[in-house]
Amino acid sequence: MEKAKNKTKEKSAVDRTPILIIRISGMVKVNKFIEETLYRLNLRRKYSATIINPTKDILGMIEKAKHYTAFGKIEKETLIKLLKARAQKIDKKQFKAEEAAEELISGKSLRELGFKPFFRLHPPRGGLKSSRHPFPEGVLGNNKEINKLVEKML
Repeated sequence: MEKAKNKTKEKSAVDRTPILIIRISGMVKVNKFIEETLYRLNLRRKYSATIINPTKDILGMIEKAKHYTAFGKIEKETLIKLLKARAQKIDKKQFKAEEAAEELISGKSLRELGFKPFFRLHPPRGGLKSSRHPFPEGVLGNNKEINKLVEKML
């Protein structure tokens, strides 16, 4: 009984702000375990992105793939721009980006809202700082400027 209480406390301790993950590196010479992790995160190609609500398990997967991805907390304005520019409904119907952004922030997933679970982005205009180094020198890992990076890729 006590273990069950501890598990619920651990899950509530995770910040519930949606995380945007962008795959930066390509598909050549990727370890098969990391490739499987990227596949489970719906990051199957270079410059694909997804929005995920963090859990302890998801954060572990992100940590495992941090040398191949850039990730960070997404702002609402950037999320609306991303949905308007790159989101695709599975049934190809029209949608309101503001309402979809509100529901994503409240905790729903892209699939629950009827969207494809990933976004196809362009390579960034103006290039990347470095696609081999972590955030302060490059873009990989927990990137505090993820919103600027996304706007360069729309």
